[in-house]
Amino acid sequence: ERGMKGKYKVIVQNNRLHYELEIRRNITIIQGNSATGKTTLVNMLRQAENLGNSSGIDVQCDVPCRILEGTSWKLILENSQKTIFFIDEENAFMNTEEFASAVCKSDNYVVLITRENLYNLPYSVEEIYGLHSSGKYQNTRKVYQQMYQIYSNMENVPVKPEMLITEDSNSGYDFFYAVAKEKHMECMSAEGKSNIYFKLNGLEQKEVCVIADGAAIGPEMNRLYEIVRKKKRIHLYLPESFEWLVLSSGLIEGKDIENMLEEPEKYIDSKEYFSWERYFTKVLVDRTQDSYLQYRKAKLNAAYLHERNKRTILKSIRGIEF
Repeated sequence: ERGMKGKYKVIVQNNRLHYELEIRRNITIIQGNSATGKTTLVNMLRQAENLGNSSGIDVQCDVPCRILEGTSWKLILENSQKTIFFIDEENAFMNTEEFASAVCKSDNYVVLITRENLYNLPYSVEEIYGLHSSGKYQNTRKVYQQMYQIYSNMENVPVKPEMLITEDSNSGYDFFYAVAKEKHMECMSAEGKSNIYFKLNGLEQKEVCVIADGAAIGPEMNRLYEIVRKKKRIHLYLPESFEWLVLSSGLIEGKDIENMLEEPEKYIDSKEYFSWERYFTKVLVDRTQDSYLQYRKAKLNAAYLHERNKRTILKSIRGIEF
């Protein structure tokens, strides 16, 4: 039984409001202030589900869109397939370990409407959205609400770092450590994404660049973003993962890899891969299996540091000058 994959457009509308969302991973976060119509969206979905046509609400999507709430949330989640569940922040189960593992095994996508950081869940920096009214229909009576990425384009580039901080100490760290050493820069591992914030707090004087997996850094973004806003010399570079970086550098050739990188959501089974970086690791490991570039996550194969290979990978990193 395959899990859910792909990108889904969701339209929820009545005669006054029109919401348009695009959901492309198993976990999407919609946050933002109270007045942005998040609760209204949930209420409209609930009415459409309970009252059907007589609700006056039209929900368009290729898969069912439902509200997940109440005490039987787990039963419902486990007994549903290929459904997008919307969950509002007053459901405390959203913060639990139990919920995280249920979502992990589930064959559904979840959209979490919350301002909290959900540390149990690996969600992507790319999938944290706010809602805003788009101005293009001002003259009609309808209000059009769309999603926008909260943490897009936050880079003040180009960065010339004096110090690199990687999220943890495996192949990605080995690679950047070697590059840093050659350029007389420092490089250290934060030993886990939740420690990045504390490592940054002590750093004042240096140009620092944090390199971390964008695919699962979501829960840390609130506080990391605060630091970046306050301290101009701290920069975040958040590719999906180091393996994604290697794949997108073109080092490993293949039209199929290019196609996959263009629309990963078409290829990544959400039941099999809780978070996208696991998928990119598997692709890289599989594709290099019997070659001199054989990849292992735990420790970097030295072939990746051969001058030409190293340059190929570094060249695909936009915005940092090594």
